[in-house]
Amino acid sequence: MEKNIGTVDKIIRVVVGLVLIALVFVGPQTPWGWIGVPVVLIALFGWCPLYKVLNVSTCRRCE
Repeated sequence: MEKNIGTVDKIIRVVVGLVLIALVFVGPQTPWGWIGVPVVLIALFGWCPLYKVLNVSTCRRCE
């Protein structure tokens, strides 16, 4: 798996993922917040399957 997520993209994904996970514990407390788990994992691995399908990369040094 070639990395296809850049640094800024990773930071945004981690923040959004953590906010979604926080919604499970505070706020509306719905299970939909668990969608944040794969978002954070994708950021940590640096590889997005949707980017691969669409042939997109935000990683400048990885190409």
